[in-house]
Amino acid sequence: MMVYALSREELCVHDLAALLGMSVSAVSHHLRSLRQMHLVKNRRDGKRVFYSLDDDHVAGLIRQSLDHYKHTKPGR
Repeated sequence: MMVYALSREELCVHDLAALLGMSVSAVSHHLRSLRQMHLVKNRRDGKRVFYSLDDDHVAGLIRQSLDHYKHTKPGR
């Protein structure tokens, strides 16, 4: 869900935590892992750090995953 949210818009840790109902600490931990895998990138604006998907390839993978899910969802 976190990667999907970042595929829609750039978000800071606090916004992601509120959106996902997670603690800021848990979101930060996940984002660190995603950064190490080069799936997300960050940008600092003053004290706030904003995250987005690393590149268009990652966004394409998210779109393909969602299309596949919709296509294979039972009852469709």
